[in-house]
Amino acid sequence: MHDDSPPRDRSNGPITRRAATKAVSLGALAALAGCLGGGSTPEQRPDPVDLSGGKEDDQGGMVIGLHAGPNGQIFYRENAPEGHDNPAWFHTLSMGLFPYYFEHREQGWEATAVYVTDYSTVDYELSTEGGDTFISTHTGAETFGDATEMTYVVESDVLGGMGKDLIPFSSDSDADGFVAEHGGETVSFDDVTPEWLSGYMRS
Repeated sequence: MHDDSPPRDRSNGPITRRAATKAVSLGALAALAGCLGGGSTPEQRPDPVDLSGGKEDDQGGMVIGLHAGPNGQIFYRENAPEGHDNPAWFHTLSMGLFPYYFEHREQGWEATAVYVTDYSTVDYELSTEGGDTFISTHTGAETFGDATEMTYVVESDVLGGMGKDLIPFSSDSDADGFVAEHGGETVSFDDVTPEWLSGYMRS
């Protein structure tokens, strides 16, 4: 499903922004990973887990794996989601993972790792229903990648399980190829703020 055409020249567009925010993204990654402080050994980041088996989205309660689109999970240092141990898990990014992440960050919860479906590493499929195009869902632990290092396709003609979503790729060229074929644009993890997300979901 991937477009192998050369990436578009974005020297005056998102790639410049991405280069400028690369250090910020790395800083966010370091902040998520955390340290024990005082010259101690760096804290080991937890690995992503398999989200199959009837797990219910911690933001909306929907069963993960039954709906199209990207999934996600968040590990917290000193807190845990209601009803189960870490991580918190989600069947959508636009209406699940990111709103939960922003809300709990405001409450002082410290994330140690955030993972999302990496469509650069899975054999994804597109399906059509009722005139809409949807991207496949994947729940295996190996299908997740570091959310802070992803390039997200937004405003394309491809939907997730709850409609508009952010479609993550670890490869910029994969994201560019997806945009070339399905429209939209790309943003980085740091571009996704509460204000941006609110505007995106209203547009």
